[in-house]
Amino acid sequence: MAAGVLHGQALLTGRVLNENNAPVPGARVSLASTAAGADVRLVSDTAGGFRFAAPRPGPYLISIQHEGYFQLKESPVEIKEGRTEATFVLTGLREVFESLDVSASPPGIDPEQTTPQETLTGKEILFVPFSSTNNLRNAISLLPGIVQDSRGGIHVDGSSEDQVQYTLDGFNIGDPLTGKFESRLSVESVSTVEVSRARFSAEYGKGSAGAMAVQTPTGDDKLRYSATNFFPGVENHKGLTIGNWTPRFNLSGPLVRGRAWFSDSIDARYDQSIVEELPAGKDRTSSWRYSNLLRNQINVTPSNIVYTGFLINYWNAPRNGLTYVNPPETTVDRRSRQWFYHVKDQKYFRGGALLESGVAINRTFEREIPQGSGMLMIDPEGTRGNQFVNALRKGSRDQWLANLFFPSLRYRGRHQLKMGTDMDKVGYWQNTRRTGYRQYDSIGQLLREVHFAGTGQFHRSNLEFAAYLQDSWLVHRNFVLEFGLRADRDTLTNNTSQSPRFGFAWSPGKLAHTKISGGYAVINDATQLRLFTRPLDQYSLTWTYFAGGFADGSVVRGPALGIYEIRTSHFRSPQYRNFSLGFERTFPRNFYTRVNYFRKRGASGFTYRNIVDPDAPPSPAGFPGSAKLVDTVNVLGNDRRDVIDSAEVTVKQSFGPEYEWMLSYTRSRALSNGVVDIAVDDPVIVTENVGPMPWDAPNRAMSWGFLPFFRKDYGLAYLVEWRSGFPFSVSDDYGRQIGALNSRRYPSYFNSNLHIERRFAFHGHRWALRAGANNVTSHRNPTGVFNNAASARFLTYYGTTGRSFNFRFRWLGKVR
Repeated sequence: MAAGVLHGQALLTGRVLNENNAPVPGARVSLASTAAGADVRLVSDTAGGFRFAAPRPGPYLISIQHEGYFQLKESPVEIKEGRTEATFVLTGLREVFESLDVSASPPGIDPEQTTPQETLTGKEILFVPFSSTNNLRNAISLLPGIVQDSRGGIHVDGSSEDQVQYTLDGFNIGDPLTGKFESRLSVESVSTVEVSRARFSAEYGKGSAGAMAVQTPTGDDKLRYSATNFFPGVENHKGLTIGNWTPRFNLSGPLVRGRAWFSDSIDARYDQSIVEELPAGKDRTSSWRYSNLLRNQINVTPSNIVYTGFLINYWNAPRNGLTYVNPPETTVDRRSRQWFYHVKDQKYFRGGALLESGVAINRTFEREIPQGSGMLMIDPEGTRGNQFVNALRKGSRDQWLANLFFPSLRYRGRHQLKMGTDMDKVGYWQNTRRTGYRQYDSIGQLLREVHFAGTGQFHRSNLEFAAYLQDSWLVHRNFVLEFGLRADRDTLTNNTSQSPRFGFAWSPGKLAHTKISGGYAVINDATQLRLFTRPLDQYSLTWTYFAGGFADGSVVRGPALGIYEIRTSHFRSPQYRNFSLGFERTFPRNFYTRVNYFRKRGASGFTYRNIVDPDAPPSPAGFPGSAKLVDTVNVLGNDRRDVIDSAEVTVKQSFGPEYEWMLSYTRSRALSNGVVDIAVDDPVIVTENVGPMPWDAPNRAMSWGFLPFFRKDYGLAYLVEWRSGFPFSVSDDYGRQIGALNSRRYPSYFNSNLHIERRFAFHGHRWALRAGANNVTSHRNPTGVFNNAASARFLTYYGTTGRSFNFRFRWLGKVR
């Protein structure tokens, strides 16, 4: 009899692995006795292991589920007296076309998960007909609580883009300068996107809004290939033209069968943008994007796995920024590149311990070239002339990390400990030259002229260090407590911040398939280089002219200086105090419902404030150069405060081999006293920087699904979204804010997409053809507004797109 097992005891020790023999942590395991006795729910640990003490030896049925995998359903297992060891393999989700006898894992409850978490699977990304279906950023907004603004930015629970920590296969992929998610990768290369909100593991700590983890597959022992949209489409849009073309190709398979695998995903995009309101010849622009993600897994030994990855991004966009109010001469030619490499080593030890270490290198390049060297001219009806910024920017991040996951410890329950550290070196270099801009009133009189002086070439870097410790304590099989502590330090703030976290999850014994969870956390934001580099950049010189009939060009004021300063080397770290409470329940027929409440209060956020009193007498500049007066001295401080509240209800159901639908409603608010990110390039003059955030949407309802449609080989995919319109401000001819910031709103947004897909076999290969319409009701969803109160078109909206028809053709490889 095995050591440590008492006579008469029946113990099952199991492991959950994927097809490449890598552990699957967090898998939901349920065991039921064929004698209608025990019904136990467990969760696999970091090493994929679980342990079940059976009340008696005998036959049992085991079911295992995890998002992104086909479920293992009621597989028989014989538990004998003593210790029984077993290994269970989950198969990653692929086209159900090739596996009709299995079903995807339905949404379910992880009884030991205290963190509010949303998961978007690769299947959902491919099936739901969101706009621009090759753009992962657009797919992420399918999750409740995540709103996408008119520029494509993604906002978790009303927070800024840079308040989320973005990871790709465990490494920080956020832009080194801004912290935003700027990387592109093929949607077919994504297995899951997991968004941890409000209060999450101490392993993640550089974003107060949450952590977004993108996971990608590495292939298996079968050679697989697919292609999507490999033929360009033709549209009748102000004449016949090639529309947006998004060819994608995927190849995966073994390097050495049973030992090493690869996956390569190529994504390209050709965009043709046509502005209805502009005249022929000046109404369109095009751009090219390309990305390639190569992933490898090498099982050096059964207990030592090495992962590698290489992502490259390229974008070339001539005449970028073309809109109704920005004609071709005001646009810029943009070029950007990114290279991202990473290597991770995972070592598993007897007893369930795991040690992982890795390194990642991220390099970015961006070029911004105006159409000429003239000044930009701004009037109430739009812009003319040339953009005034000519920039070359380079960013870098070198990251090292190590995590140690301990085997389960027994003391008044079960403890699952983990600890780790990571270090980042972030760098930024730029060479920027600016000309200037002029602002005119509605009758063409010059009101304000701004030039730039000083060097725009500099380099700045930051070293970031972090360490954490976390304990998940299973006090009782129905009750979990989680404690975490994280410490972060960086050289820009010269400050060490602590981040304590607490969470609980309770599954009431009398309410089967129900969980109540909640917790509190103090979470710090990352220090963004873009804020600390502004004092090194160029400064502005402003001339203000007479208005109201004067034509002699007389100067009222100027040249007046505008600068940015950092007056201390010690800052407090931006900090959020987050509280969450949630209720989850599953019902028969795979119905799942969730109710969440989030309360977030941000303090000590970074923002620039003008310390010059606008009502004070003019003060001499006191700086070298031609400036005579000082208009603005923007000083960086810890003055930003944020208030965010959110309540949401979600219902979801999966059925059949692949079908599912989701419905959610969110009521929220996002307020701040640092709404506008004041920068030298922005001509808007903000007097009171307090109000709702630009992406604030108090009400949002959304539903999407993939449903059966008459015949087995057909499917109906839909997406419906309604939300409050985003807020905007009103300004005068000088660009000054009128009234409260963001006091007006766009009309309510409504979008409905409906597509039909057929999958079929032809000449020994599998194919999928989808056709449908986006914005079926042709609802006006404007992206711009004339917000200058002096404009003849004041409060006229533009940028709306009507109904569009879409087609997608996918080649899914050989019939097996």
